[in-house]
Amino acid sequence: MTRGHWSKRLLTPPKILVFGFLIMIAAGTLLLTLPAASATGISIGPLNALFTATSAACVTGLTVVDTGTAFSVFGQTVILLLVQVGGIGFMTMATLIALVLNKRISLRERLVLQEALNHGTIDGVVRLVKKVILYSLLIEVAGALLLAVHYVFSLSLPPGKAVYFGVYHSISLFNNAGFDLMGSVQGPFSGMASFVSDPFMNIVLMALIFLGGIGFIVLSDLLEYPKVRKISLHSKVVLSATAVLVFVGGLIIFLMEVNNPRTLGPLNTGGKIWASLFQSVTTRSGGVNTVDIGGLHQSTQFFMILLMFIGAAPGSTGGGIKITTFVLLLGAVHAMIRGREDVVLFRKRIAKDVVYKAITLTLLSILLIILFAMLLSVTEDHDFMSILFESASAFGTTGISMGLTTELSPFGKVWVICLMYLGRLGPLTLAYALTRDNKKEPYNHPEGKIIIG
Repeated sequence: MTRGHWSKRLLTPPKILVFGFLIMIAAGTLLLTLPAASATGISIGPLNALFTATSAACVTGLTVVDTGTAFSVFGQTVILLLVQVGGIGFMTMATLIALVLNKRISLRERLVLQEALNHGTIDGVVRLVKKVILYSLLIEVAGALLLAVHYVFSLSLPPGKAVYFGVYHSISLFNNAGFDLMGSVQGPFSGMASFVSDPFMNIVLMALIFLGGIGFIVLSDLLEYPKVRKISLHSKVVLSATAVLVFVGGLIIFLMEVNNPRTLGPLNTGGKIWASLFQSVTTRSGGVNTVDIGGLHQSTQFFMILLMFIGAAPGSTGGGIKITTFVLLLGAVHAMIRGREDVVLFRKRIAKDVVYKAITLTLLSILLIILFAMLLSVTEDHDFMSILFESASAFGTTGISMGLTTELSPFGKVWVICLMYLGRLGPLTLAYALTRDNKKEPYNHPEGKIIIG
């Protein structure tokens, strides 16, 4: 076999994504281990550095040390760069550099971009990359300006620090990472809780999470709608399902927590509504919270686990099984109950292989969460709800926690690191990377009968 043939077999698009994220995490770990990355000048240690680098590169937001107080400006900058590259994709950044240098994008690179962006075809994938960069930059700049102005007036921060905080939180929230610096202002791990009833902050933060979570394909469709006057099936499914989950989720959280003295109880009516909506939006993979997650009723915590499991849209900065997968599962159930062979969404028939892929992805994801929840149950002395919540948050790259993260044992940190990595890649991408090239069998097996139900 020629060297080129071996290269094609060894470096498939899924494998490039798998190893690309590993290299990025390794580089981040080395930088965060340096004493210069620590606020005290003493290294935070390789395991904590690995955990933080993985959380940042996989845009999760779970932290074993407070970002605002434990890291120097250098360390915070490393985390932010990992978040930015991990959010929009290292292949997107590599393509941007190649375009700037006027280099040609090869077919193999286009295939990797197609895999990374969850694009249906390689046709137009380079144009999509350009849009990803442009949309990300515009949204992050707008978010940074709005937040910086508000920090000056609400927290009386100096303009320079307000701009730094604005840029940091805008990039972090748009990429659905959830790293924040508010601990350095209001005490460790206070996060965004002081803004729970602030309409301006709620709207800006939810908008950043929403825009990062619906995906770049949907953003492109929305911006081009006034010109073409049509929207793709994918965008219709994402927007309608997201709206339903956000508002129904907010309503359920409101009803279950309205009188809880540890969460919504002390707030006025407006604060209760904003807090309920924010907690519903942040489960899309946002990573920040404005109420104490550990103080929620168990029913609410479990409901949030379900929302985190569903996650954001394909081709976005968020995680989870993806909202389109969830809609396809509901469509398959509906078709089966109605006795129909095809799944139909917005009067469009969905190919059966796409439905099978959705079922496979969901089952693999459930098995992964169960496996790592069992491993955490062995190594961590905590109640199972906290462990299950942590597992779902890590897999969904959501980043909200009931407080278990900071108390994880070394083994527990390793399990969560693995789960964040697997959640960012997606179980199917990893499965494709570990298996040989899939080829259709040249024959059909005889049909068999099996009883179910």
